[in-house]
Amino acid sequence: MSIVDSVTKAMVPIHREGWPFIAIALVATLVVGYFISPLFWIGLFFTGWVCYFFRDPSRVTPVGDGLVVSPADGVVSQVGLARPPVELELGTEPLMRVSIFMNVFNCHVNRAPIGGRIVRVAYRAGKFLNAELDKASDDNERNGLVIEAGDTRIGVVQIAGLVARRIVCFVREGESLSAGERFGLIRFGSRLDVYFPVGTQPKVALGQTMIAGETLLADLAQPQGTAQTLTRVS
Repeated sequence: MSIVDSVTKAMVPIHREGWPFIAIALVATLVVGYFISPLFWIGLFFTGWVCYFFRDPSRVTPVGDGLVVSPADGVVSQVGLARPPVELELGTEPLMRVSIFMNVFNCHVNRAPIGGRIVRVAYRAGKFLNAELDKASDDNERNGLVIEAGDTRIGVVQIAGLVARRIVCFVREGESLSAGERFGLIRFGSRLDVYFPVGTQPKVALGQTMIAGETLLADLAQPQGTAQTLTRVS
């Protein structure tokens, strides 16, 4: 393999949503740097960070009946029972919820946790509180999907954060997704909530690092129990 091939394969693609922001950052850097040369290097560093933020790497998704994968990169910030947003029409009873917090250094491209048909897409305007707070699920701007696979329905909610001001969703009701397929992104720090069917026992724990489209959240095909996931930090 040549050096050129090695460098090319090491480069991560940039999502199309990021190109306008990269162009703005680059133009601003050139203009400001022309008048104040020290700021050119600061602007160049910022432009590089914008490129990094909108990276869209390929992912290897495990495929199998009942497998639910993480829809986002980030860290598990909450695991427990919670009532799903009313607009998802998943009922009023508490469901198992896993929340994944994305900071400004995480890849923000969101992926489908399971394959199936989108039966609900619901946007709701709101505040821009810190996405790590529990009340962000109720108060913040959000966009929710319900994906149906046979008799199973999974709710996925994109939640804007303190810095995030724009939720982007690429899909519509009636469309079908494969597990791990891209369905949206959130710009500049945010959170995703996943709501599982009643009785689901997640396979992740608080503080665990997630990789969108790869990390297994739950296996619905296995018998579900109430035991808590045991973990060890090393």
